[in-house]
Amino acid sequence: MATVGSDLDNVLVGERELWLDGPPHDLFKRMRNECPVHWTSRITEYPEEAGYWSVTTADDIHSVSRDWQSYSSERGGITALSVVFPVELIQAMFIGMDPPKHDRLKALFQAGFTPKRIAAHEDAIRQIVRGVLERLDGREGCELVNEVAQPVVARVIGSFMGIPPEDDAVWANLMNSTLGAGDADLNPAGIEGVLEKDIPEIFERCRKLIAERRENPTDDLTSVLVHAEVDGEKLEEHEIVMGFFLLVAAGNDSTKATYCSGMRALMEDPEQKQMLLDDPSLVPSAVEEALRMFPAFAHFRRTATRDTELHGRKIKEGEKVVMWYVSSNRDETRYEDPDRYDVRRNPEHQAFGAGGRHFCLGTALARLELRILFEETLARFPQIELDGEPAYVESPFINQLKTMPVRFAPAA
Repeated sequence: MATVGSDLDNVLVGERELWLDGPPHDLFKRMRNECPVHWTSRITEYPEEAGYWSVTTADDIHSVSRDWQSYSSERGGITALSVVFPVELIQAMFIGMDPPKHDRLKALFQAGFTPKRIAAHEDAIRQIVRGVLERLDGREGCELVNEVAQPVVARVIGSFMGIPPEDDAVWANLMNSTLGAGDADLNPAGIEGVLEKDIPEIFERCRKLIAERRENPTDDLTSVLVHAEVDGEKLEEHEIVMGFFLLVAAGNDSTKATYCSGMRALMEDPEQKQMLLDDPSLVPSAVEEALRMFPAFAHFRRTATRDTELHGRKIKEGEKVVMWYVSSNRDETRYEDPDRYDVRRNPEHQAFGAGGRHFCLGTALARLELRILFEETLARFPQIELDGEPAYVESPFINQLKTMPVRFAPAA
């Protein structure tokens, strides 16, 4: 891990070298204690980008999340970096809107994501997971991120969206490339590649799906978008495309990220893994602990709509305010020994946001997928262990591993 000198004021929180091995937890611990609302003056790789405020404690992030009048999701984008997606595309997704439009659009999907509706998919999701794990029969090991997690999450969200199975890999690659634009392994062409290649391809592929649903409505979520009306008006094409992108991206990245990091924690602490093998009823608690310690998104951002004050720091209208969930979920004022993975903890956390209008729509689906993935992986491969060093995506936004080699039985 890159070291941080004693001068916190001059630390640039989002710099690449701080994130090569995942989130810089030592830095965030110091910030929570010494400078809980911290100013980063610039992003070195993107000199045209403005600086931003970092909010690091659970209480402060809760305050920002709930005060949409002072901290807007619509005004300037939802990540510290503004250049990946044009802001008008971000504003076409409900995650990039403020009330009242946000509330109306989100309500269209809420009915499909109630815990009861999601629970009805348990058997289908379990079949998907078992099908992927069965492909590994007879092998000594695999690469867990791309051979287990990725095909499972792509098929689950694909089944909700009406994507045919043969297109799962294409959509997964598009999501990984756009959200992981700063990582040369996921996107060799970088941000220019997102703007010149990925976004046009997303639009082109979506247009075909939209045309099909207009002609033949179905009961998938793509059809919901195509036929939705907000205030008596149908959504515009770019709003349908970006709504589709939001649901596929969230379904692709979030569960994959938390499952892989949670499995790594279990493999690194065989005693915790054995507890789950001995008592599978602990799996839901282990899922919540994985969500706490390994939230899929390191941050989301708001923009100040007026001059305001937070924890004694004066924030000016128009300035970026970045909420670091990878910090708040390890806040010592809320968790004892916060860096320890404890399957019995069953904590509250901010992995799905910190309350307010933008609380994650897919919480019930994520929890169900994670529970099934943990249950089925451990049942089939109880002796699973790491078989080499996992590698992180280089990103201060998506908090996930890109590779994790495992073997299914201890080495002879």
